[in-house]
Amino acid sequence: MEKHNKTSITVFFLHGLAGYPIFYFIFFLLCLIMYIIILLGNSFLIIISILDSHLHTPMYFFLGNLSFLDICYTSASVPMLLVNFLSEEKSISFVGCGLQMFFSFAMGCAECVLLAVMAYDRYVAICKPLRYPIIMNKGLSVKLVTSSWMAGGLASVIQTTLTMWLSFCGNIIDYLTCEILAVLKLACEDISLNVIIMIISNIFTVVIPVVFIFISYFFILFTILKISSVEGRKKAFSTCSSHLTVVIMLYGTILFMYMKPKSKESHATDELIALFYAVVIPMLNPIIYSLRNKDVKAAVIKLSKNIFSQRM
Repeated sequence: MEKHNKTSITVFFLHGLAGYPIFYFIFFLLCLIMYIIILLGNSFLIIISILDSHLHTPMYFFLGNLSFLDICYTSASVPMLLVNFLSEEKSISFVGCGLQMFFSFAMGCAECVLLAVMAYDRYVAICKPLRYPIIMNKGLSVKLVTSSWMAGGLASVIQTTLTMWLSFCGNIIDYLTCEILAVLKLACEDISLNVIIMIISNIFTVVIPVVFIFISYFFILFTILKISSVEGRKKAFSTCSSHLTVVIMLYGTILFMYMKPKSKESHATDELIALFYAVVIPMLNPIIYSLRNKDVKAAVIKLSKNIFSQRM
């Protein structure tokens, strides 16, 4: 098939949830409120982990990076999403679509890898507590976080470049954002290479991390069950309960999105689930880590007292 001019399409139109225009303003308000909470909540966790010296540990270093990832991930798509909910045109430029696709895919992949890193951190803390300061030193922590960012960035560069280099037969994306699978549906040429690369990418950035998390928690659970006292088991489990909750929410949503039967009638449901994945989970992350974490609560109380004493 003869290739179309790759520069012929300069703009895409996002027609996600096109059958429910009466709910656009409600979606706008909900997404705006959640986005503000995401920015405030995750920024709060980053700031508190920097200001309180008791939180200068690998666990909170990883948590700070997770919060920053959530801010970047949502900022890649939510602002444009808010604009389009109130706009009649609901368009995005070709370059803008590529950038949105790149950052969303990169941050999503990096978060999956980082969650595996955090599972390893909890494994060492619970299963090898005496060696924890030696194993999880600052150098290794930085390397693990850097590897997470690089894995997400590399996977996204390859996949986004291959996608945006395709010839497209149309410019109407039946989705709320420039989601990579939705854009691939517009391609006029064979996308077998894109699919193969995406499968390989998903194996390294999603499948392997989730298997690693499962194995880590298997050993964590085995170690916790060997603790004789109930209080000791409760304390050990509390150190990883927040991370486990986030992992279950994230991967539970991903599995539900991609493993349930597809149909035309369920397309709107798929988009709402994707919206939940993109906005609700990043909003809940800082809430979960704040409410279920005694160290964060103590740091907040300490910081509040310091601010109050300075004003007196």
